[in-house]
Amino acid sequence: MARETILHPAGPPGDDDDQDLRPQTMADMVGQREVIERLRIVIDAARKRGECLGHILFDGPPGLGKTTFATVIPHEMGVPINFTSGPVIKAPRDLVPYLTNASEHSVLFIDEVHRLPTGVEEYLYTAMEDFRIDIVLGEGVNARTHNLWLKPFTLIGATTRAGMLSGPLRDRFQIREHLGFYTTEELAEIIRRNARKLKTPIDAASQHEIARRSRSTPRIANNLLRWVRDYAQSKADGKISLALAKDALLMKGIDDMGLNPVDRNYLETLIRVFGGGPAGIEAIAHTMNASADTLTDDVEPFLLRSEMIVRSPRGRVATIKTFQHLQLPPPPPEAGGPQRHLFD
Repeated sequence: MARETILHPAGPPGDDDDQDLRPQTMADMVGQREVIERLRIVIDAARKRGECLGHILFDGPPGLGKTTFATVIPHEMGVPINFTSGPVIKAPRDLVPYLTNASEHSVLFIDEVHRLPTGVEEYLYTAMEDFRIDIVLGEGVNARTHNLWLKPFTLIGATTRAGMLSGPLRDRFQIREHLGFYTTEELAEIIRRNARKLKTPIDAASQHEIARRSRSTPRIANNLLRWVRDYAQSKADGKISLALAKDALLMKGIDDMGLNPVDRNYLETLIRVFGGGPAGIEAIAHTMNASADTLTDDVEPFLLRSEMIVRSPRGRVATIKTFQHLQLPPPPPEAGGPQRHLFD
């Protein structure tokens, strides 16, 4: 396969902050080793056959590297890449320029692919399978359908909600990879490498401290690293020590488990006002003067994964782990309710 000139776009909209820290090759990536090994095989096979790579779907929670994989794969293949996102594509006509201008074996990356309208999803079917799109010329009885053949390309989709994709579209991705959370050791290595890119001295203890408060997510680790770097440059000589890292994270309200002030406010409201639950999300949101969608999408996922709360048929319930973390006495057994078994 003839190598094409590699394009180096500025990156996906709104993702400029991560551009300077994002790995450029798979050799630079940390974590997701099984995913990387499988991708190496299909990339190597495609290059040997001189074919374009099969369509790929990455799914998983935000901040785990879906966009990073989408930028690294074209680099490994030696092909150009174009970026877009589901919310930007309102109708099939918005997608046509990306498809018709795609060079042979190039990559089209669609972030938040689950937000594509149904009509656009259906328009992608023939483009993905046959590398063909149908364009209607004219109107009414004079309308004609023109078959436009495309150069073979690879579609990479990223989604945090794979279940929202229609079955026919999901099945057209030959390769599907789910990205999992990172270990503290992997995050510490990411912090070490990125601190070097940021030209910020940091010791091993500080790397581990930031990593264990990063919710197993590289994006959060990078954000905390930037904050600690700014704190070190403002309050000290720019070198990150363990004591300085702890002071910086304390000032930001990030505790030992990675909970932020909003998380703790949620838990304290659930315990103080509702006795630990059960409580409906709307009731909790109104009490906190917050949006229920914000709590559901931004706050609860980590609390559920950390086993700080459970969702019962009657509402949210705080677990014994929450009472222990907040250093509060658990409710007495006579309190009853669905949470009773959690404290037996």
